Amino acid sequence: MKKNLTRLFAVSLAGAAAIMTQTVHAEAAQTPRDGIDVSSYDRGVNWGDGKLGFGIAKATEGYTFDDRTFTDNWTKLRESGLVRGAYHYGHPKNDPVKEADHFLSKVTQAGLQPGDLLVLDLETTDGRSEKQVNTWAKSWLGHVYQKTGVKPFFYSSWSFAQENGAGLGDYPLWVAHYGKEPGKVTAPSPWKQWEIHQYEATDHDHNVSRQAPDELRKLGYKAGQA
Repeated sequence: MKKNLTRLFAVSLAGAAAIMTQTVHAEAAQTPRDGIDVSSYDRGVNWGDGKLGFGIAKATEGYTFDDRTFTDNWTKLRESGLVRGAYHYGHPKNDPVKEADHFLSKVTQAGLQPGDLLVLDLETTDGRSEKQVNTWAKSWLGHVYQKTGVKPFFYSSWSFAQENGAGLGDYPLWVAHYGKEPGKVTAPSPWKQWEIHQYEATDHDHNVSRQAPDELRKLGYKAGQA
């Protein structure tokens, strides 16, 4: 009888472990890794629809431009419990440190919280050479890193990142590559992997994260570092 009870108990434990494992895998599969990025051009964003794991909002551009929808998007992203990010659209014709300080001023004023992602959106050369653009990006990213203790994401198209991203491989990559299925893209050199893939621009810019939200959040701001 004792042997039978022991065997029954072992089988029960094994069954419970299998059920727990299946539950964890099911929950992981259901965790949204999709996200959108927005600016003042976007309308009708529902951050609380349960279909998104993250959202990234335009905050600033150049020296003086502040996106008029940023504060509202920033607040609603927080209220919805999503991983949130803020991005700055850079112009290599300007001073990178001044642009970075403009961005940081806006984001800290809106409220920088643990897990928030910081992003440089670099898509234009402003007529500068590849070397000049690369130097500019290094200065902007390095300044934000120095001020916050967090490595900002670098966003660009696949080809632009390939051409101008030398030496930036230690910064998390958010790469735009349309015509590829979500997540089915290789990272341009010098990156070994991407973190976010922007794969479509329809009603909004649509993205997928390589990682689940909790892991993505670990790439963001940590309290007390700014």
